[in-house]
Amino acid sequence: MAAKIIVLTGATRGLGRALTDGFIARGHTLLGCGRGTAQLEALRKQYATPHDFAKVDVRVASAVDAWAKRLLEKHGPPDLLVNNAAVINTVAPLWKITADEFERLMDINVNGVARVLRAFLPAMVARKKGVIVNFSSGWGRSASPEVAPYCASKYAIEGLTLALAKELPAGMCAVPLNPGVIDTDMLRSAWGESAGTYPSAEQWAVKVVPFLLAIGPPHNGKSLTAPF
Repeated sequence: MAAKIIVLTGATRGLGRALTDGFIARGHTLLGCGRGTAQLEALRKQYATPHDFAKVDVRVASAVDAWAKRLLEKHGPPDLLVNNAAVINTVAPLWKITADEFERLMDINVNGVARVLRAFLPAMVARKKGVIVNFSSGWGRSASPEVAPYCASKYAIEGLTLALAKELPAGMCAVPLNPGVIDTDMLRSAWGESAGTYPSAEQWAVKVVPFLLAIGPPHNGKSLTAPF
């Protein structure tokens, strides 16, 4: 497979970190962002140029735009754009979730995705090439108690992505992806120690990295689920 330019949000932890290692191991150029200073420094030490790791908060439009502008000028439009960055709410009934927590979650999980898309899509559309994978969830297609804000955000990602797929020119692709159930800090915040019965992010990435790289125009507008 020819080397790809891959943009990945939330590259410093959990699934994003595992994807970073997997994509680079296969010879692709990874352009990632995150908010953890120490994690970003570790990635920069481990992976030299052309890989690029930047501190970006997807809640801040100016930061996202500046990041995209720099990457587009240096690398051109990405072949694969993966919106992975997300948070989960404190596990509680909806009426006990504060307005501030609800708004912060939606600003990262939904508005953050939209900001990244607005920053990168014009260049991708102009080239009429590229794949967009927006991470959804099993909780974006079903529901569970005490994670209503997270469910709402992932249902939104499903709808946003399926509508986007209808707007793209031929040759492009946008899909919402349910990554499956993986033992991450996020899952442990909801399920506690029982999350340990599921695959680690590193185990998950072994199958999911080639799966993501194989997504293309025939998949446009399909709700996909990662193999696990």
